[in-house]
Amino acid sequence: MPSPNLPTSLLLNGREFSYDALRQTPDPHASLNGYEARVLELLRQWLLGAQEFGQRTSGSTGDPQLIVLTRRQLAASAARTGDYFDLGPGDRALVCLNCEYIGGKMMLVRGLERNMHLTVVEPHADPFAEVATEAEFDFAAFVPMQLSAMLAAGRAPRLNKMRAILVGGAGVAPSLLHQIEQLSVPVYLTYGMTETASHIALRRLNGPDASPHYRGLPGLHLGQDERGCLTVRGDVTDDQLIVTNDRIELLDKHTFDWLGRVDFVVNSGGVKVQAEKVEQVLDVALAEVGESRRAFVAGRPDERLGQAVTAYIEGTSLPDEVAAQVLALLRTRLGQYEVPRALVYVPAFETTASGKLDRAATLRAAEAGALPPG
Repeated sequence: MPSPNLPTSLLLNGREFSYDALRQTPDPHASLNGYEARVLELLRQWLLGAQEFGQRTSGSTGDPQLIVLTRRQLAASAARTGDYFDLGPGDRALVCLNCEYIGGKMMLVRGLERNMHLTVVEPHADPFAEVATEAEFDFAAFVPMQLSAMLAAGRAPRLNKMRAILVGGAGVAPSLLHQIEQLSVPVYLTYGMTETASHIALRRLNGPDASPHYRGLPGLHLGQDERGCLTVRGDVTDDQLIVTNDRIELLDKHTFDWLGRVDFVVNSGGVKVQAEKVEQVLDVALAEVGESRRAFVAGRPDERLGQAVTAYIEGTSLPDEVAAQVLALLRTRLGQYEVPRALVYVPAFETTASGKLDRAATLRAAEAGALPPG
């Protein structure tokens, strides 16, 4: 007889699916939609002991690529997160990230490896709208858009009943960070990638243990290459050295600050400007003038400078006086060469299949049909 604490099934979009049935057939129930069928097939492969899993990268910094992750890597990643948050039999996990990408896939693996009760719903802006009102959870991972939508819908009391929340996949805007700081549930910003089987470092965003620094999970070897970019080696990388394009400041062998992508450096008149640094200041400035909208920074071709630091802002043009306020704030907080030379407005940013900003596609669209620079 199975232990009463060990789940024998999971909920997917409100329907119960038995693990024993999944081991027997890839389609234990009729009338599955495409997402449900793919999730159940992934679960079936894990339950049957598959040793390799194809996984597409998100495509947020380049073309999506298909890589192969081993069962050992996924299990090691699940063990590290499970140990860190003391997740175990009987705990309840809400899986609302796209399981076709590594963040959602690892939520499933963590649940299976730690014998947690899994409630899986298709990705939705407000995942709590897709589950029973009485449902409570111990652990979940969200993208910032989901967390923002839930807070706007008054879900803070339900979130505060959880033991820990992960947030990742995109940056956290200043307005959202302020709301997170009001929550009592511990919220952690994740750092990781497909090649490392999800996150390898965490940063606490709220509470007395909040920190501006990322802390690597125990047992992983962090370093830097000659460019100052993070390197990672451990069981989650199959003991291979992963060399990232993320510039960091390594504070000690476990702790680092993320500075930005080395391939997002704008070379303006011979001065190298880190785009993400400017973006962080720009996000705060937009929020301060009451314009919390998406924006990013890139180099625009310039005959004299080679590249001109340019801010791309989603939506309609800011009123002239508001744009002037934003630029004035940037001038007081950035170096002379870091201040954007133009604000370019793009009606709607392009995104990848996993919902991340697609910079390259957005830049192409901007040059083809953006509103005039401000």
